[in-house]
Amino acid sequence: MMKAIIITKAGGPDVLEIQQRAMPDIAAYEVLIQVKAAGINRPDIFQRKGNYPAPQGVVEDIPGLEVAGIIAQVGTAITKWKVGDRVCCLIAGGGYAEYIAAHQDMCLPIPEGISFEEAAILPETVYTVWDNVFRRGALQQGECILIHGGAGGIGSTAIQLAKVFGARVLTTVSNEEKEAYCRQLGADSVVNYRKSDFREALGEEKVDVVLDSIGGDYFQKNLDLLNTDGRLIYINAMKGHRVELDILKLMQKRILLTGSTLRARDLSFKISLTRDIHQHVWPLIGKSFQPQLFKVFPLEDVAKAHELMEDSAFLGKLALIV
Repeated sequence: MMKAIIITKAGGPDVLEIQQRAMPDIAAYEVLIQVKAAGINRPDIFQRKGNYPAPQGVVEDIPGLEVAGIIAQVGTAITKWKVGDRVCCLIAGGGYAEYIAAHQDMCLPIPEGISFEEAAILPETVYTVWDNVFRRGALQQGECILIHGGAGGIGSTAIQLAKVFGARVLTTVSNEEKEAYCRQLGADSVVNYRKSDFREALGEEKVDVVLDSIGGDYFQKNLDLLNTDGRLIYINAMKGHRVELDILKLMQKRILLTGSTLRARDLSFKISLTRDIHQHVWPLIGKSFQPQLFKVFPLEDVAKAHELMEDSAFLGKLALIV
């Protein structure tokens, strides 16, 4: 048996409880990871509230989309890993637990000098940013990207990686502390949206890519700011998912409008993405790209961690020690 955080019913942070569950079985090409730390992400909040069900075949009542730990057991067909290896992994659910099963090709080695807690906050945001900014958005050296919510997990990752690959980086934040934080990460221009309208503040910029998780009235402003042949990429729509589109403007500017979710993608897609990330991002970790760990919570304080996540009163990412 193992300890796990269970969503007992849809609701607030108080519905999360530590319970005993059976340890997962592993298939031939899977490893069993003894989880040392788990990253906390906004989709965990949505799942707890009943708004983000787990994909078919994934445990439904244990949240957690990324972990770091030690391989405790290997399947009969494993060729890449051995017991005792330190790895981190993107998973489709079940990360708030002492053990998790994962396909061998989804595991990544923890870079030298990186703690379990730091490694646990890498996969979800790095995968999201690499897929959306660099594969779908095709951000190139010398281009300009606008990243909404620069001080969060996705934002802090996107700022750093965009700068590493030679882009000009603009971002939006909600207060002065977050503004200073984003500048420290490398952002070239930061707009406090509570003081200024970002469309007016950035009106002179030639924006090639927009990464947006806000939606709502940001949609039209993003279109206005985008340069010809610009790319508008959605990864969430926290202010509303229904918008009005001027198709003529889309045509005149030749804008590519796209978006994605990651959790429900098939294993072959995720393995391909893992290989890309291992090649292009992993060599940067601890050097030009730093994990942005704000605070760590013990497993029994998971409700407090979710409260802080919902308050958005933090910089970077949060993690659980399992």
